[in-house]
Order: sequence, then C-alpha cells, then structure tokens
Amino acid sequence: MQLVGVAHPSPAKAAEFRRIDLVAGKAGIRAAAEAVARHFVYLSVAQPAPMMKAYLAVRAECEAEIRAVGLPATILRPWYVLGPGHRWPYLLLPFYRLMEVLPATREGALRLGLVTLEQMTAALVEAVEGPIEGVRTMGVSEIRAASERLQVQPN
Repeated sequence: MQLVGVAHPSPAKAAEFRRIDLVAGKAGIRAAAEAVARHFVYLSVAQPAPMMKAYLAVRAECEAEIRAVGLPATILRPWYVLGPGHRWPYLLLPFYRLMEVLPATREGALRLGLVTLEQMTAALVEAVEGPIEGVRTMGVSEIRAASERLQVQPN
C-alpha cells in the first residue's frame, strides 16, 4: 500500500509533489513489483480535475507506472476526504447534493464529490481484503459504495 504524500496539498507545492510524492510512489511501485506483490493499493486523486495540476500529474504518472510494470492493483481516486480538523468543507455538502441531481453538472459533481473518512477507510479495507488481478480503479462513487457494503456485512 502506498499512502505517502505531501501534507495539505496546494498548488504552491508543485515541486514538493515531484520531489516527494512521485519519488515515493515510484519507489513503492518498483519495490512491490520486484517482490511480486499479490496486490498493490495506491491512493491517487480524482481525474481529471479543474485544479492542482502538478498534484494530478504526479498521481497520473504513478498510475501509469503501476500499469507499465503489470502490478495487480487497486487505485483509489477520492477528490477530498472529510475528516477531523477540516470542518469548513461540510458547508459545501448542500451545494454538492444539488449539483449531483442536475443533469448538466451530475457527472462532475459525482467524480469530484466529497467522501467521509469512514467511507475512505471502508474502501481501503475493501481494497486490502479483496485483491484482484489487473488494475481496479475506485472513484468517488465506488468509494462511497464500499462503505455501504461494509456496513451490511455480518460481524
């Protein structure tokens, strides 16, 4: 699993993304490929997106590397994870709900939707416990659905 990255991403950190995220991502991918890992989990970001071009480019390069080395993998693509210490994005939830029902904005709102920490954790658990052959990509909708599946499973 590769979760290393620059804390608090912003457009001002473009050089850090290449120096830290890209180097760590490719090193993790190479190590997993050399170890003939059964399954690799990579935390990417929703693509395409309207901002954070350098961040997106690094994530896309790592995703391409996963495919190039033939590593069985799950790639998770959240846009923004709602969690402790970041309360202001909750104010955007009504706006997102509206955009998700309007036909002209539905696709973008679903692809760039907000997910909760619980939903993200459930998707990570599902990815770890359900290795696959090939490459599986889990976008926002799949991340949200993983949380629903985890809740209906018997203990």
